[in-house]
Amino acid sequence: MMRIMGRLRMLNYWLVAQVALVALKLLRLLPVDKALNFADRAARTVGPWFGRHRVALSNLRAAYPDKSEAEIEAIALDMWGNMGRLGAEYIFLEQIFDHDPEATTPGRIEVTGRDHFLKIASEDRPHIVFTGHLGNFELLPIAAATFGMKITSLFRPPNNPYLAEYIFSTRASNMGDLLASQRGASFALAGILDRGGNVGVLVDQKFKRGLRTTFFGRECETNPVLAMLARHYDCDVYPAHCIRLPGGRYRLTIEEKLTLPRRDDGAVDVQATTQMLNDTVERWIREDPGQWMWFHKRWGLTEGKRRKVNKAGKISADS
Repeated sequence: MMRIMGRLRMLNYWLVAQVALVALKLLRLLPVDKALNFADRAARTVGPWFGRHRVALSNLRAAYPDKSEAEIEAIALDMWGNMGRLGAEYIFLEQIFDHDPEATTPGRIEVTGRDHFLKIASEDRPHIVFTGHLGNFELLPIAAATFGMKITSLFRPPNNPYLAEYIFSTRASNMGDLLASQRGASFALAGILDRGGNVGVLVDQKFKRGLRTTFFGRECETNPVLAMLARHYDCDVYPAHCIRLPGGRYRLTIEEKLTLPRRDDGAVDVQATTQMLNDTVERWIREDPGQWMWFHKRWGLTEGKRRKVNKAGKISADS
């Protein structure tokens, strides 16, 4: 029975992937803007049919208790439009990313904080850049490469292995080095930093049995690996994010490096730093909530022991 269920699941994955890939091939026949606008409209229509729409509405109500149901629904539809565009943009990445640091006229992409990209690229030591699932976050490593900055991006592949293979091949051709988020990934990140490399990390997903933090005023579990690596290597940590602008344009922003909270002994405070990451992403989302993935089950808590950081800076469990 287990084998049969496994085969049925893989068949379902294959069918979903074939439909998605055919849709992307058809979109490729259209001009870029028409394809992206169509994907936006289609996602706004189809998205509310799925159970994840109810998850998004529930999360939005908890995050914005003062907003009306009409406002909540509007943000959720903006989110689906953002997701539709993101899916379609995979086939147009090379055409979309037109930023030329020497150009005198603006293109689709504008970059804020370019000096930070150049500074990181010029320094022969490790750095960490973090972001969240806002706008088209996939454009950030492409921008980094434009400024001569080498970076290895940690990503979580989709559960569907057929879609994961397609997305990985698309990313790999445009974004430089990639590292799948799986067992042993933290050791791989440490190895990159140990060699003086740079890593990029998404920090806004639930991490089972992670550190208890807050996000939009609600308790959640967050991966502490970025803060632990920053503590061990004492490296600079930069926030960066992408937002969509009217007219099919994008703004990529890399901010000043964070001043990380430290303990009395001078070491980076892992708990406080992990919370700082949440607070930074929350600030970005509040500026344009329709560009974040509200259907994440971000606030579910793992039953059992609570994780905390001990005096040695390691994660331990407490009852």
